[in-house]
Parts: sequence; structure tokens; C-alpha cells
Amino acid sequence: MIDALFNQPNYAGAKKMLDAAVLRQKAIANNLAHLESPNYRRVDLSPAFESELRHALEGRDVARINGLRPTLESDATAVASTRDGNTVKLEDELVRMNQNTLTHAVESQLITGSLVKLRLAITGRSA
Repeated sequence: MIDALFNQPNYAGAKKMLDAAVLRQKAIANNLAHLESPNYRRVDLSPAFESELRHALEGRDVARINGLRPTLESDATAVASTRDGNTVKLEDELVRMNQNTLTHAVESQLITGSLVKLRLAITGRSA
């Protein structure tokens, strides 16, 4: 019973998205810390991870979802706007941080909802 709940593609996907949100938050913090470092290239979550996760979710393949690991890489689309070669833009990073905070909150609520269902099944009470 419990294994069935934790082996649902939606639950596994929400966990991976939450892992990705945590890693992206670290990347954003690192980018902001290097805002004035010459020749620093901003980093972000690998687009390959997001693509692979999307395909695994479409296929509802829990083993594939669980096998995915979010990674960071240099953002190839970022362009330096100053002469020092730094590709971090404060405003863009703050927007990404707000978006990531919302993503983290949504994924946390999805996982919490699953755990509330489990508690209800075990105790008969939701709170």
C-alpha cells in the first residue's frame, strides 16, 4: 500500500522537481554571490535534466524518473552585458529566484498532499 503511493509517477516527479528547485536555488545564490566577479559565467539547471524529466513523466516511467539527477551547467544563452565578461544580471536572477520560490512551494504542497493522504489512511484523521 505505502509503496504504491510512493511509486506513483506524479509523486516521484514532484520529488525530482523539488530536488531541482533546491539545486536551482543554490545556483541562483552562487550567481548572485559572483555578481561582480570578472569573467564569471552564470550557472543554471541543465536543460537536459528538464527535458529528460518531461519525457519520463510523459511515459509515466517511475524507475526512469527516480534515476534522474538534476545537475548544473554554465548557461550558454547568457551574454555579458559589461566589459568584465560577467554574464549575471541582477534583475534576471531576482526574477528567477521568485519563480523558483513559487515552484518550490507548489512542489512542496504536492508532496505534502500525498503524505496527508497517507496519514488519513493510517489514522483516519487528516490533521
